[in-house]
Amino acid sequence: MKGMIKGLGVTLKTLGAKKVTHAYPDVPLEMPDRFRGIQYVIEDKCIVCNQCARICPTECITLTGKPNPDPEKKGKVLDTFDINFELCILCDLCTEVCPTEAIVMTNNFELAAYSRDDLFKDLQWLGSNTENIREDNNNIGAPQKGGAK
Repeated sequence: MKGMIKGLGVTLKTLGAKKVTHAYPDVPLEMPDRFRGIQYVIEDKCIVCNQCARICPTECITLTGKPNPDPEKKGKVLDTFDINFELCILCDLCTEVCPTEAIVMTNNFELAAYSRDDLFKDLQWLGSNTENIREDNNNIGAPQKGGAK
């Protein structure tokens, strides 16, 4: 009997509390600045240094480069860039190690698919993922000039 009254008290207490339900599919959720979502790749900035593929703990990034078609410019240009989101843990290491910030995290997180093959994304898809891109990729939360306050 004592337990039933105690349980009823909890129920009555939460009955008047503010509801926290979101109308998610209709109203998009606001993600915090440091949220790690799906990557966005800027093909022109990539120098094919392969650092993103080397630092990836799940080895889900594969990329290849080809010699620059412009004979006056040195280096390589990006040929293929693939991420297997079946393995990717969205750890943000690939964006932090990129010297040219060619990989940027977005606030997008919807990757639901009926087939595992749909989770393998190529350069074209990653380059067209232009919604909710982080403004400042590597300095989020870092103190501004003058140090921390």
